[in-house]
Amino acid sequence: MERHILVVLAHPDDEAFGVSGFIALNTAQGVPVTYVCATLGEMGRNMGNPMIANRETMPALRLEELNEACAAIDLQDLRLLGYRDKTVEFESREEIADRIGQIIEETNPSLIVTFDSKHAVHPDHNAIGAATLLAVSRIPEEKRPTVYLKAFSKNCREEMGNPDIEIDVSAVLDKKLNSLRAHASQTASMIREAEVDRNPGVLAYLSKEVYWTYRH
Repeated sequence: MERHILVVLAHPDDEAFGVSGFIALNTAQGVPVTYVCATLGEMGRNMGNPMIANRETMPALRLEELNEACAAIDLQDLRLLGYRDKTVEFESREEIADRIGQIIEETNPSLIVTFDSKHAVHPDHNAIGAATLLAVSRIPEEKRPTVYLKAFSKNCREEMGNPDIEIDVSAVLDKKLNSLRAHASQTASMIREAEVDRNPGVLAYLSKEVYWTYRH
């Protein structure tokens, strides 16, 4: 069992798609998990289908959805960095690393989960991953936690090799699906169109989460 897991991602729903099963497995075992979310995803194009938000109400709605998603996977420690969506790449990487470093010092995680700095598609993803890895690099090597990376660019496996870690999260798939449903402004249409509850292929895909181990 891990001592403490720190998850550092960019937007509400990043955790639901990529990490929620792993989080739920660990919280079910009593492992403390801290989730650091860099933005509220307020610039996202999706506002529900039918629309349930507008540009002014989007930040509050996405925060509400994020809290509901965390509750679905029994995650109690949510930290918000308060950066503006789609601007993380323009913020000081040193400053972001400072803030993440403070949380690392406080929580003393044995494992950190974040985005790869080159193969996570969205500039905010890559930027928060780079800042997290910078924070880790400042820790004396013998004291550094293990780091798992999320990557999903088209060429990530060509450049990074196959994932090192594959985790079967089927035991908590109901919790993962509930975390996805909680982000209704972003996922309701996708869940409906994919017929998630009745589609064996989609359920099999969602039942596996893969990670690359970061080599310091």
